Amino acid sequence: MNRTPVSSSNLSSVGYDENSRILEIEFNDGSVYQYSNVPISIYNGLMAASSHGKYFHRNIRDAYHYTQIR
Repeated sequence: MNRTPVSSSNLSSVGYDENSRILEIEFNDGSVYQYSNVPISIYNGLMAASSHGKYFHRNIRDAYHYTQIR
């Protein structure tokens, strides 16, 4: 999945697949997680947020099932 770099103290890059509704996030420590069944509105909100890390913690971290892939 292609990810877009973001400026954040926690997140390094973010990708989204609209067909599978998978949100993929690479963190600054190099770990990569895929979050399942994420609506595109959440992805758009994350990308538009003034603080990607705060948006992630408030709206994604505990709300969606995830798998660590790296």
